[in-house]
Amino acid sequence: MRIALIHAVRLAMQPVEDAFRRHWPDIERMNLLDDSLSMDRARDAELSAALSRRIGALADYAIGCGATGILYTCSAFGDAIQAVKARLGVPVLKPNEAMFEEALRHGERLGLLATFAASIPSMQAELPGVALESVCVPEAMAALQVGDGARHAARARHAVASAVTCPVLTSPDSAVLAMRKRLI
Repeated sequence: MRIALIHAVRLAMQPVEDAFRRHWPDIERMNLLDDSLSMDRARDAELSAALSRRIGALADYAIGCGATGILYTCSAFGDAIQAVKARLGVPVLKPNEAMFEEALRHGERLGLLATFAASIPSMQAELPGVALESVCVPEAMAALQVGDGARHAARARHAVASAVTCPVLTSPDSAVLAMRKRLI
């Protein structure tokens, strides 16, 4: 089996690789990166048809390379990823899908911490009817871009968990575990 990891930002690659090392180290992975996707998405108020086609084309390429599952790692492309899910015959996960499913098992009052503002609307749309407090911390992404991983939200899970009493989930860990469950 081969899992395709489709990235729109280079910085998303390491957290998901770390999650695979923790939860499913022996699965074959392929990484597809188009870091212009996030730049183009940040410029557009809405997800354009052109960006949606690019998201689909990456999935088609992955399938052509033998992928048996696809995990997207950027949540700013929710509707485009949903379209890919609807037409492909392999498991396709949006980056936060498994984390949201897991979070909802704990209740319907959730906090969402994000580092890319354009991703928040599509994530909020995935959680209708939920009491959701969303916070964007763009300086965390900026810190990661200059090598300060400790300040980045995805890598600060333990710090956040020590400050709150509720479960703290990360999309990479939840996604890897969910993909493994769907394929094994």
